[in-house]
Amino acid sequence: MLVIKTKGKKDAPTVTNGPGIVMSYVTASHNQFESTLSGQSVVVIGGSAGIGLETARRAHTQGAKVILTARNPEQRERAAKEIDALSTASFDALNFKLLEKFFDDLPMVDHVLVTGPGPYYAPLAEFDIESARRDIEAHLLLPIQVSRSARNKVRQGGTLLFIGGTGGRSTATGLVLISALTAALPAMTRTLALELAPVRVNVIAAGFVDTPLSERLLGEKIEDRRNQLRTKLPIRRVVEPADVAALAIHIMTNTALTGATYDIDGGQQLVSM
Repeated sequence: MLVIKTKGKKDAPTVTNGPGIVMSYVTASHNQFESTLSGQSVVVIGGSAGIGLETARRAHTQGAKVILTARNPEQRERAAKEIDALSTASFDALNFKLLEKFFDDLPMVDHVLVTGPGPYYAPLAEFDIESARRDIEAHLLLPIQVSRSARNKVRQGGTLLFIGGTGGRSTATGLVLISALTAALPAMTRTLALELAPVRVNVIAAGFVDTPLSERLLGEKIEDRRNQLRTKLPIRRVVEPADVAALAIHIMTNTALTGATYDIDGGQQLVSM
């Protein structure tokens, strides 16, 4: 079920297609999107925890109006109260009919951030096709569906921003699926950046980030992993959601960035783990 809560409706701006109007709109758009999110609107799909919530916090601090979605209504409500969200919605983003309805009901927005679940790792002997199919939906079909739904909802100069990863760039048993998906998302993003222009499309490729999802996946091994990273990473600390959120805000506000993948892993790819 799709549940949407909103504090009030904003009238979407109209743009006349006359040559003079277009030129003045593009100039204003360029100035509007540089350096600050003040007065802009940011949609965070998967915004109740981790990277999504931290990005929502930073966007709110910069004066943005934030729209949050999450599967868990209770977590969504807590996050919405913390950042005084403009509106919220509860649904599974992999239910593409509900996702499309969510975008149909949106006013014009400036930026959309899409987070996602952790990657699926399994050696061939234990490989589960249904789990793999859902992972493909989450890491490839979801960005495509968001792009289709958002193409007429994001203002010129705004951003579609997807969270990917770097874990599949190495070769090891169990990485057969995630290695393919890790390579596919940046390639797909370059094409989307051309097709959706002047809306900008980018990827943040994160290594290990110390989020609630990481804690759930690693369980009692989480502290060992943190200690390993503190010892071996060149930055000598663990990457936090705030690090990724700071990069996300920078990509949203710098209008020269599109079609690119930005790594943030504390140098994890430079060392043997």
